[in-house]
Amino acid sequence: MRYSRLAVLTLVVLLSAVIVHPQTPEAARKYLQQGIKSFAEGNLAVAFENYSRAIQISSRLDYREASSSDLKTNKFDSSADVKAVTVNDPFTAIAYAYRGLVRYQQNDFDGAISDYNAALRISPRLAEAYLARGVAYRVKGERDKAGADFDRAIAIKDTLAEAFTDRAELKIDRGDHEGAAQDLERSLKINPRLAETHYLLGHLRLEKKDVEGAIPSFDRAIQLKPSLATAYHGRGTAWMKLKKLDQAIADFDRALELNPKLPNTHMNRGLALLLINEDARAQKDFDECLRIDPTLRADLERRIEAAKRLRGTRTERY
Repeated sequence: MRYSRLAVLTLVVLLSAVIVHPQTPEAARKYLQQGIKSFAEGNLAVAFENYSRAIQISSRLDYREASSSDLKTNKFDSSADVKAVTVNDPFTAIAYAYRGLVRYQQNDFDGAISDYNAALRISPRLAEAYLARGVAYRVKGERDKAGADFDRAIAIKDTLAEAFTDRAELKIDRGDHEGAAQDLERSLKINPRLAETHYLLGHLRLEKKDVEGAIPSFDRAIQLKPSLATAYHGRGTAWMKLKKLDQAIADFDRALELNPKLPNTHMNRGLALLLINEDARAQKDFDECLRIDPTLRADLERRIEAAKRLRGTRTERY
């Protein structure tokens, strides 16, 4: 998972473009807007509560049976009037999808998937919900389900650039570099300003050992979104491969300023510091890397030994 937590936030914008039923209760709309505001401010608990209230209110109405006067007076806002009503307001699906985003950000991936399932039961052609559910499945390691959801999102809405980008990341993980390149190209044709796509293209070029070709992609990602920590990590990794260690360290520094919880960035910066004989600083990065992700120990130890051997063959600073 290289950028999913950032990319999923774009769904807030995507979902806001979905048409809302004209008869959706005003109270439900207000709760949804309050939820969006709280989500943007990082107050996930309040956002969750607001989305839940929007779901509760909008789920109480069956527009096929309610009269226009009932709708105007919100007669069915009382729980006493609610008995096995059918939810057929697509607004409710949108509210469920938004609440799923909150759960995703809280690392409650099963809860997020449950909300996306609810959204899709109400609106089976809500492409954004398939996209969001696919991201959650991928985080859980259920790649086949993730791929099926990305495919479905694209089949419904082939202008959803984020779906092509997410599918490309999945293809990179599977080693399908050609398929990933095609998806990234399609994504950029739809939205050339999606920073995550440029970042992923740079990552793909690194995978294909086109190091110099990767740097312009990372540059573009940074230009479009200067807060994208993973893009600095990617460019720093490219500089390392080109033996430009000062530039690499500067990019790793910036990545960790933006997000200090990137274990691989601590690893790479530590290795770069080791190569320029900054052993004490390097050890701090290695310790932090393992504190964040202890499963990296074997890989880290292997890389440290390789860096020490390389350092032993050279005396000059890169």
